[in-house]
Amino acid sequence: MTWRIRGRDFDLSRRGMVMGIINTTPDSFSDGGSLPDAASAAEHGLRLAAEGADILDVGGESTRPGAEPVTAEEELRRTIPAIRLLRGKTSALISIDTSKAVVARAALEAGADIINDVTGLRGDPAMAALAAETGAGVAAMHMQGEPRTMQANPHYADPVREVGEFFRQVLARSVASGIDPMSIALDPGIGFGKAQEHNQALLRGLGAFLEFDRPILVGASRKSFLGWIAGTAEMADRFWPGVALTALCREKGARIFRVHDAKPHREALRMTEAILGDA
Repeated sequence: MTWRIRGRDFDLSRRGMVMGIINTTPDSFSDGGSLPDAASAAEHGLRLAAEGADILDVGGESTRPGAEPVTAEEELRRTIPAIRLLRGKTSALISIDTSKAVVARAALEAGADIINDVTGLRGDPAMAALAAETGAGVAAMHMQGEPRTMQANPHYADPVREVGEFFRQVLARSVASGIDPMSIALDPGIGFGKAQEHNQALLRGLGAFLEFDRPILVGASRKSFLGWIAGTAEMADRFWPGVALTALCREKGARIFRVHDAKPHREALRMTEAILGDA
């Protein structure tokens, strides 16, 4: 399984990737405000890379449930200086977590490699054309609704089937827009317009998405459903369940893991791959 990113092919058939989260937002659900400027964001990113993150995912707009949107200008102010600093100090891949094409373009020009779009390329009509033009890697996520209202009353008759149909449409639209399908990774959007039972159904059924022959990205780190399953309201208690989930999802075929803590997730990933005979 290959992920093509700006002309470079990354073989994920045997070894998955860790994507480290760098939130430059004041209101993200678990670490909002902890990285108040470009220097602290870059320092955090370099620490993630040193701990084994293959990708550094920089975001400037919170997508937690109930989050209010920010302007492109503010998103640019939060993210682009950090990306420039990171690009000058690390060879790790850099992704920009945005649904705005103007922000994605500036990030790619500053040294980013991947567009991580929570709207699955639907939020901005210019995003698909930008991805096709630049050859950027694309992480296309499924979300029912939008962040402000997505958890109000999410409903699915069959989460796995419906998200799979969304992926089919994403790939068809992407090819029609000139995007190389090899550049696309697919993210079922755990916690984005999903109730607890929907999250569990999608994680249980991850193998169904392997039919698309594209890398599957799972972003479950620190999310509330982990605490719900574990029976705790404490953020710290979501840590080890999240690491366990990385191992499980790798066994089910996922290849990219978006996490807050790189080292333990990378260790869980490598151990699982060794047991599977992929290391």
